[in-house]
Amino acid sequence: MTTPWDCIVVGAGAAGLSAGLVLGRARRTTLIIDAGAQSNRVADGIGGLLGHDTRAPAALYATGRDELAAYPTVELRAGEVVRGHRGDDRFALELADGSREHARRVLLATGMHYRIPDLPGAAERWGHSVFHCPFCHGWENRDRPLGVLRRGGSLLLRAWSDDVTLYTDGPSDLSADERDRLTAAGVALEERRVTALHGPGGALSEIELVDGTRRPCGGLLMPFTLHQRDGLAEQLGAAAAPPGPVAADGLEVDATLATTVPGLFAAGDVSAHVPSVPGAIAAGQQAAAMLVVGLMTEPEGA
Repeated sequence: MTTPWDCIVVGAGAAGLSAGLVLGRARRTTLIIDAGAQSNRVADGIGGLLGHDTRAPAALYATGRDELAAYPTVELRAGEVVRGHRGDDRFALELADGSREHARRVLLATGMHYRIPDLPGAAERWGHSVFHCPFCHGWENRDRPLGVLRRGGSLLLRAWSDDVTLYTDGPSDLSADERDRLTAAGVALEERRVTALHGPGGALSEIELVDGTRRPCGGLLMPFTLHQRDGLAEQLGAAAAPPGPVAADGLEVDATLATTVPGLFAAGDVSAHVPSVPGAIAAGQQAAAMLVVGLMTEPEGA
């Protein structure tokens, strides 16, 4: 077997590129495998990332790739990992092209699959006027009539608009106290079922209700669920955290971002943390730093 990489990073989004930078600067031999399927590429820009506020995700990733090119121990390769196995002290990963790579450590930064509700008009507006994070997209949709579909967040959304409606998508079980809080905050309540979204291009202008009524709406905060993209984490033996309000099967990690499998780390959306680009960058940096510490304290030749 050829000499294993110090680390293979699976995924080249915010977390994976951030980890690769730390590993390269620490002179660790690193292979970053990128399937090119970052979920936020559809977004107009990244909101709230210091130094890159509103920058297009693809532009951020291109800059990250350029920076990694300065570090000779880092290789970035297009490809997809289809199978993985952990032996006694090494990981073996097989790519879709049939090639196999081995590593002392693996960092999963694959992101997650966003399952958007099956509502006509939602998919084409996702990441623009239909969004899951008000901190990421609230500013761009400020001062418009805004809606929240079937979830909490309506009170929070008042930071960006005085015109907020909670669409329960059918009769709700809101308590009298919850209804009073909405009324006191100036949030309207709509309990008819939502059937479609309308507007030009990626913009949202109206929400259609079950009786054909259309209500003006310029931005919609929508529920979503994150799911693992594939079975790689399971093949490697990583345990999933309990299902939460955001991720159905995010990976369980400790304070160092290590999974339940020795030598296997996870950073970014793939863990059970709230998804965000700034958070993913920080997680990639932290996981890589902890990984390097472990490699340097491992007996020589182990």
